[in-house]
Amino acid sequence: MAKRDAVARKPKDTKGTLLRMLRYMTHFKWVLFGVMLLCIISNILALLGPTLAGKAISAAAAGKGKVNFGEVYYYAKQMLVFYLVSSLLTISINIIMMYVSRHIAARMRKDVFDKLMKLPVGFFDTNQAGDIISRVSYDIDVVSTCLGTDVVAVLTSTVTVAGSFAMMVYISPWLALVTLFTIPAAVTYTTKMRKITQPKFSKRSRKYGEMNGFVEEMFSGQKSIVAYAYEDKVADKFDKINTEAADAYYDAAYHGMTMGPSVGLINNVGLSLTAMFGSVLFIRNMIDLGGISSFVLYSRKFSGPINEIANIMTEIYSALSAAERVFGLLNETEEVADKENARVLDHVEGNVEFKNVKFGYVKDKTIIHNLDMKADAGKLVAIVGPTGAGKTTIINLLMRFYDVDEGQILVDGSEIRDYTRESLRKAYAMVLQDTWVFKGTIFDNIAYGKENATMEEVVSAAKAAHIHPFIMRLPQGYQTVISEDGGNISKGQKQLLTIARAMLYNSKMLILDEATSNVDTSTERQIQKAMRELMKDKTCFVIAHRLSTIRNADMILVVDQGDVVEQGTHESLMEKKGFYYKLYAAQFE
Repeated sequence: MAKRDAVARKPKDTKGTLLRMLRYMTHFKWVLFGVMLLCIISNILALLGPTLAGKAISAAAAGKGKVNFGEVYYYAKQMLVFYLVSSLLTISINIIMMYVSRHIAARMRKDVFDKLMKLPVGFFDTNQAGDIISRVSYDIDVVSTCLGTDVVAVLTSTVTVAGSFAMMVYISPWLALVTLFTIPAAVTYTTKMRKITQPKFSKRSRKYGEMNGFVEEMFSGQKSIVAYAYEDKVADKFDKINTEAADAYYDAAYHGMTMGPSVGLINNVGLSLTAMFGSVLFIRNMIDLGGISSFVLYSRKFSGPINEIANIMTEIYSALSAAERVFGLLNETEEVADKENARVLDHVEGNVEFKNVKFGYVKDKTIIHNLDMKADAGKLVAIVGPTGAGKTTIINLLMRFYDVDEGQILVDGSEIRDYTRESLRKAYAMVLQDTWVFKGTIFDNIAYGKENATMEEVVSAAKAAHIHPFIMRLPQGYQTVISEDGGNISKGQKQLLTIARAMLYNSKMLILDEATSNVDTSTERQIQKAMRELMKDKTCFVIAHRLSTIRNADMILVVDQGDVVEQGTHESLMEKKGFYYKLYAAQFE
């Protein structure tokens, strides 16, 4: 499990994150330009309302007891039309931005998923699946919501603030000066709160990723948890992680929610000063009643968006933190590109050789030391040894999931890095101890590795893997749908499906990493015999802990602490009575 970081970190590159978000928006630049134009028109229409209201009040006051209802109705009808059109435009803007944000979120998810397909295996070995899923779902949803609502709100508020202030200056420059005293206080407060809240939102996103990672791990190991009666301890651990996530959420939300009311208080102080000085100007005949009414309405329009922007900034900080996590994943180093002159591995014979190979997953911590081994084409090579000896690491190197630190791995006489990675991996079929099936039909699962596989080919592979009788007992046979992760079939049956998949796959080399660990001994012997027949003239690498299952191997490599300490046939190794002999005898003690 990844180490849980409880320290709040400030986003490293806020400007860079904003620029990358803007690059996603440039795909809709003409749509956004139209939105800006509609937004300006909508706000101008809304900004005419206070002026018309002031004129209506002036018309009512001018008659000294006799209201000119015709003029008042005229301005009132204009206000109604302008506000109605403004509202319709705002609705249209929101619909358009929801469309844009939905497509941007879809593009971001595609980019993230495409990136995940290009990342090395080491990335998934060191990062929690739940945290990765959190970035693909929760974090992108936060960004999408911000683009769909907050961007429009900021644009609308900016236009409203600028237009309102211009009208306030036009009505009364003296009263506008009074309003300006509150702006520096609001800006200073907002800037200071940004420095406090942004790291808290970053921590909130990180904690939710950690919680998702823990939940994913526990769900995948639910049977083990129940078997060991560990439910209470897991629940206690989840309570701790959940509390940390909830505290991080509360801490961020608490500080974020105080911004709006605080800025609102500052603006209300400004409104009080406006009323006081407006009364003085009215007494001195420097402004009429309609002018004061219009100014107060504009001051509300001026201060309201500032207050709203303060609230929106909370969501923007959250979106920036989420976007930084998404872009952080997109910035991860991809698998090393193929050499410029790398060639396709075709016409594979299956000769594999390790020469003085050194490798370690962590720098300065070598696992494989000076490994030399050779597997001739068409031979069955078994790799055995104690746990942690480096057996699976050898497979990782064969498939170029990792590259060697020193030495060479040759396939058909050429270094594997001289081939394209895709063609090298296609030369192998692979069956692991950790079986993987997906939601789909039995047919689709077996035919996964071979495009346009026929039913006859799939049935032939299933028969060879001794799973055909089981399939035929299912309600829809080969069209029976397996639930997600194969939850409706046994683990042994899942393993037989993956073995059938490997048999069907047209490759010259086969890797079996404890591939028959979940089947009974009788079935395992039948599968071994069938596989030897089907994999004739193909190089097979088999990792096995049950040494009795690899007695017929053409060569057995005995690995201990990263080195091949013995090699030979079962009979020759038993005669030596060395390391292999002790391993074999230990199984019957």
